[in-house]
Order: sequence, then C-alpha cells, then structure tokens
Amino acid sequence: MDWRRIGFLKYSAAATLMCAVAVQAADRPLIKAMEWLSPPQYLAALTTQPPRASIDHDHQTIAGEVLFHAPTILGGQAAKAGLSCASCHENGRDNPAFLFPNLSDAPGTADVTSSFFSAHRGNATFDPVPIPDLTLPGKISRSADNKDLEQFIRDLIVEEFDGQEPSASTLDALARYIRSLRKPEVEERVSLTADDHFSDIAQAVQAARVAQEQDDPDLSQLLLAAARHRLGLVHERFAGKRLKRERKAIVAASRVLGKIQYNPDKNAFLEELEKWQMTFPGFQKLGQEKQHLSLYNPEILSAALAQSKR
Repeated sequence: MDWRRIGFLKYSAAATLMCAVAVQAADRPLIKAMEWLSPPQYLAALTTQPPRASIDHDHQTIAGEVLFHAPTILGGQAAKAGLSCASCHENGRDNPAFLFPNLSDAPGTADVTSSFFSAHRGNATFDPVPIPDLTLPGKISRSADNKDLEQFIRDLIVEEFDGQEPSASTLDALARYIRSLRKPEVEERVSLTADDHFSDIAQAVQAARVAQEQDDPDLSQLLLAAARHRLGLVHERFAGKRLKRERKAIVAASRVLGKIQYNPDKNAFLEELEKWQMTFPGFQKLGQEKQHLSLYNPEILSAALAQSKR
C-alpha cells in the first residue's frame, strides 16, 4: 500500500465548515464515544485526555495496556457498544465524563451490578458508584504474591460483562498493566491527537508480533483486534467528503491486518505483519498531516457539534 499517493489538502476556515456539515449529515453520533459521555463535556472529553499513567515497559505490561483499550476483551453488549476497560478508566484513571444511559446516575459513575451487560451480577437495583482511579490503592490487593487481582479481572470479564474466559497470558498481561500503573505527576489534561492513536496502533501491532514469536497466537489475535479497533477510532475522526480517500486507506489497512490476524501459519503471519509495519510510518505521517482537517481538531469538532444540535 503506497500511502504517499494520497494528496494533501490545504487547511482553511472554509474547510472546517465543510467538514463539520459533512459529518453532521450522518444519522449517527459524530463519534461513538458520545453514546457514553456527558453532553456538556463532549468537546473536552473528545479532544483531551488525562496524562498517561506511568507503567513498566516489558512486553506483557505493554500488551496489557493494549488489551485494556480493546472492547473485544469484555465481549457481549459491552463489545457491541464499543466499550473497553479504558472507557471507564481513561488512561488507567477514572472518567468524570462517563455517563452511560441507565447505567450512570451522574457523570463519572457506573452501576456494576446492572443486568444490561450480564445477568450474572444483576441485582435488580439501580446503584451506580463512582468510577475509581486505578492508579490509587483499591479494595483488591495488587500484590504479585497472590492472584487476587487476576481473579478479580477474570470475574469482571466473565461475570460482569459476559465475556469469554480469558487465557492465562491475557489475565497476566492485564494484571501486570494494572499493577504497573503509577499516578502521573501532572494532573492537567492534554490534547488527544491522531498521532496518539497511531502510536497506540503501532504498539499493538508490535505486541502482537512479539506474542506470535513467543508462540501465543491467541494473545496475538487479540492484540491485532485491538489495533484494528484503534484504526476504527481514527476512521470515525477522519470524517467528511474531503477525507474520503484517507478513510479508504484506513479501511484497507485494517482489512490487511484482519487477514494476518487469523493466519495459522506462524512464519507467514510474521512475514506479512512485518510488511505491514514497514508501510505504517507513511500512514502515520499522513495522519499527522491531515488531522487538522479531522474531528481531532477541536475547531472542526466544535463546529460539527453545533451543527448537529440544529
């Protein structure tokens, strides 16, 4: 795939309005995350993020961070809605803008005993609680000397969200990530950019490659599913007619990963994935250069939100 063939558009105020109008025409949320965010906080929640919590940088911890952002892990209704662990725990923190219909009573809360996601823990009572910051001590021991955290994560996936039984390596990766979380020194939110998502995609693909090299195809498949989910996040932000070719390129990139994802031949898997990785820097550069025309741009998103209210 030759990303360099895609032409470059010049940014202007007119382009901002054109993008906003084109996006508003679609009969769906501008960005899917709006389905579980507080409307007054849309702009801030969709264009900024809390600083990333510091983590260890071994392979399993990085894989855990990738899985933490993957709806595939939760399965069931949560996966269909596009929810991941990170939807409630933004970059491992809490999420003061989270407001899911019939699950929250105020922004930043969630009913973890609702039967909406799973019948296992439904208690027939609407009792939302504040979403905790995972960088702070919680009710579950995070000591590596016991498996309390792994058991908690397993029960959350299988019982609270009706997901499939996670593998031992999946549980290990998620537990390592959560144990590794350290509160950042700076609390102020920072900009969310296309490059953030592209960097996450590159990280997910590399983690999938390492998992495959370590003969863990199941984990590798999950990590590529997470990478494809991130590509989907970029796709929805690159909205409007003027970014049509870019969206097609994103879809093509995701389809290639999809073919690689379920390739049972380890050598072929690794060979094709390496080819994909070699083309990715050009794709990433494109995202950096075009994000000012997309919904990553606060001005364009603000105009689109205003247009959608009319």
